[in-house]
Amino acid sequence: MNNFIFGNADFQYYETICGGAGAGPGFSGTDAVHTHMTNSRITDPEVLEARFPVLLEEFSIRQGSGGNGKFRGGNGVVRKFRFLKDMNAAIISSHRKIPPFGLKGGMPGKCGKDMLIRRDGRVIEVEGQVELKLKNGYIFVIETPGGGGYGRHVHHNHEKNKSSM
Repeated sequence: MNNFIFGNADFQYYETICGGAGAGPGFSGTDAVHTHMTNSRITDPEVLEARFPVLLEEFSIRQGSGGNGKFRGGNGVVRKFRFLKDMNAAIISSHRKIPPFGLKGGMPGKCGKDMLIRRDGRVIEVEGQVELKLKNGYIFVIETPGGGGYGRHVHHNHEKNKSSM
């Protein structure tokens, strides 16, 4: 789960942010979906920006974050907010230190990461559960975890043997 909350005395906003689903027997994981949670959709960027003083600078697939295996884990996402007013925020997220595990020899997915980018460009990595005071112009970046892979990945050697004459 990746829960992000921000607001001030005039408005409040809360969202759950998707990650990568784990792979399983006979299927790869899905990119950018909620797992173990249902009936939740994220706010459209146009609605978010019209109702709140934020710019959604990026919402993309976090390529390469799913674990390798015979069946690959799904990729998480990158969600980047620029704040246009001072406000308070909180992130409650998991798999920031322990990666999502793979099964039957599959590799784990990448851990998630949360970062604050100050107006001077300094990047501060923050813990998975933290309260923040955000200033106008600060950027908050949430990189959600990828899902674990399933099964041992087998490399095939396709080079033909050259016979000597």
